[in-house]
Amino acid sequence: MLSKSLQMPTYLVLPSPNNPKLLHQILHLPLKFPLNSHPFPFPFPTHQRILQFQFPKTKTHMASSSNQPDHLIQQKAQEVISAFLHTFGISKEDSDFIASNSPKYVNMLIDSVLDLDEWNSWKGRVTHLGFEEKLIYMAKEKGDNGKVAFFESIGLSLSSAMNVARYLYSESLPALLHKVKFVKEMLFSGSDDKGLIGKYARRMMTDLSIPIDEDVQLVLSFFEKVEARHGGLEKLGSTENSFRYLVESFPRLLLLSVESNLMPMMEFLENIGIPKKQMRIVLLLYPPVIFYDVKEMKAKLLAFKKVGLTDKDVGKMLLKYPWILSTSFHQNYEKILSFFDTEKVPQDSVECAIRSWPHLLGCSTSKLKLMVDQFGDLHVRNKKLGQVIARSPQLLLRKPQEIFQVVSYLEDLGFDRETLGKILARCPEIFGANIDKTLRKKLEFLSGFGVSKVHLPRVIKKYPEILVSDVGRTVLPRMEYLMEIGLSKREIAFMVRRFSPLLGYSIEKVLRPKLEFLVNTMEKPVKEVVDYPRYFSYSLDKKIKPRYWVLKGRNVVCSLKDMLGKNDEDFAAEFMGVGTMILPPSPRQ
Repeated sequence: MLSKSLQMPTYLVLPSPNNPKLLHQILHLPLKFPLNSHPFPFPFPTHQRILQFQFPKTKTHMASSSNQPDHLIQQKAQEVISAFLHTFGISKEDSDFIASNSPKYVNMLIDSVLDLDEWNSWKGRVTHLGFEEKLIYMAKEKGDNGKVAFFESIGLSLSSAMNVARYLYSESLPALLHKVKFVKEMLFSGSDDKGLIGKYARRMMTDLSIPIDEDVQLVLSFFEKVEARHGGLEKLGSTENSFRYLVESFPRLLLLSVESNLMPMMEFLENIGIPKKQMRIVLLLYPPVIFYDVKEMKAKLLAFKKVGLTDKDVGKMLLKYPWILSTSFHQNYEKILSFFDTEKVPQDSVECAIRSWPHLLGCSTSKLKLMVDQFGDLHVRNKKLGQVIARSPQLLLRKPQEIFQVVSYLEDLGFDRETLGKILARCPEIFGANIDKTLRKKLEFLSGFGVSKVHLPRVIKKYPEILVSDVGRTVLPRMEYLMEIGLSKREIAFMVRRFSPLLGYSIEKVLRPKLEFLVNTMEKPVKEVVDYPRYFSYSLDKKIKPRYWVLKGRNVVCSLKDMLGKNDEDFAAEFMGVGTMILPPSPRQ
């Protein structure tokens, strides 16, 4: 019975059965259903009843109304909807896919038909139609021509599908299908980006500190929707997670012509050095670029070319930071150039910094000034500051307290501010390193190899790069090689204390060939380099070999320090009896 299949709301106030006349009047109020609904782009029809309540639908309700199991109703409905969609000019394969992947749309039509059947509210000839014909009739009455089903099938919620379908009411279903396939291929073809695009997006947002325009605000809203999904922004490069939100945030995308808009844009991006496989980085991180025509793009990029950047330079900048196309970032670019000009930083250094790290364009000049002032405390200004930001522009985007923590840590090791400024100028990467994960571990490694704490300042001052070197891939293999040729761990530690740049020399290009010449040609023991590790710093062909042959020709035997530590004039005066040294050619080996 119907009374068993429907769950009666407990909050409904009904008249007393003792007044059957009033009860009869209420239950026989005419129910109004908008069968003649407004066509697009006006709102879709919804079931409106004079009574201000609606009985919840249940599976029993559906089954009792149709006398068929739910899954059979669903299957039959999908077949009917597929046939309906096919009439709009799409393939049978596409219509089947859409119908089978838009369950909420199908259920909406089923519920509409069953509701009208239940209340006996059909009008005219529709009353005598079968279930399938009524289903098609309801689909036509919706007025969206299959678009709602299509958008649900590509991942949109039913409500979003309705909203987007309204916006795109003028587009035909085949045209939308073609555009969606093209855009998906453009944005999501190729291998998994392993979360790289999402990491780019997160970093762009982190570095942002200027007022933004409407385009960037829309992009941030798009990122927020993706972030709310399981997997977050790391799934930005995934079709399943991103495409539905891209369409919801930028439905205008599907109004563009593939041939007149999308393809010319792709061709332009390729011409400025962006490979097809990487175009999705630009398009997903800044979707509004899709709406620019080529002339507009050229005009926006012209400002960067005025300061010496080529098309290829601009293309690389776009890959790193597509937001440079935004109007607000263009305006900030001029402010940044003016700021560094006031600070007397060479313009070529500023251009180099922006070219290698365009994220600077999202940083306010007030924030930049905080960092510039902090570098000034280390006596790094003007030209020296230009050298620092050209080599490591990311430092300008750090928080002042992060730089201060590194400075304090190094001061505790015994460095004064002036020395730290010299270290900053030589190896700025140190001041962006993590203290616990990088700096402290490198010092612990040196201590473990026998370099005492008292000698650490000298080691770091001579070779600050040790603090940001990859110990496992570079430093340790060099130490192990020196041990393999017969040097002890203690001797290597002694060499490092005296000449720490030793740790930066390549085994194959520097250490091995110079040691082989020392042992095989000069016939000196390996231990000689312990007393004079600076031996490895001299050019084998330009200094070591020529001086050795001069001494050998005069039967002179001396230490490596006496042989190499003197300048040319002193060497010539002591070993050749002349004021100027004339280097003889090396004999054939």
